[in-house]
Amino acid sequence: MKRKLPNKIHIIGSVGSGKTTLARTLSSELQIPYYELDNVVWRRSENGDIRNTPEERDKQLHHIVSSNAWIVEGAHHKWVSQSFQHADMIIFLDVALSKRIYRIIKRFILQLLRLEKANYKPTFKMFLKMFKWTNDFERESRAEILYMLSQYNDKLFVLKDNGEDDMSHAHQLKKSKYLQNEKMS
Repeated sequence: MKRKLPNKIHIIGSVGSGKTTLARTLSSELQIPYYELDNVVWRRSENGDIRNTPEERDKQLHHIVSSNAWIVEGAHHKWVSQSFQHADMIIFLDVALSKRIYRIIKRFILQLLRLEKANYKPTFKMFLKMFKWTNDFERESRAEILYMLSQYNDKLFVLKDNGEDDMSHAHQLKKSKYLQNEKMS
């Protein structure tokens, strides 16, 4: 018996874990819109990004999670409990630090060469911040997130880095019993 495909998916993981790649893949295959939490936190403009107030940010997230189908992805965890609560499935990307560092470097180079789109200006300062964030994730956030998500074990799917290419997370999900369906084959 095949399970009903999830319509509300929250993807969480560190910088460089593959959240956006997985969100785009699932969005395309499931025909569900995806949202980057960074674009909920920041109001994007050509003159520079402006941080939304917590009230604006929370209102935007509430609007997203109140809809019938969505995929939300981001590293944020302290203010997204309503997304975890409403999600049919929570995916935690548990990718090795070395692979995340490689991806951060690769992404920065591709963005500088304008071969990959960025929601932000790819500066050296931003590049260094990403290393700080991925190290902070390793030291603090990973344990906090796993503790926070323990109450959602019935809908939590932890994807470990299996050393394959960047599409390996989507492949792992397709093979899982949770997402077996003709639409994902």
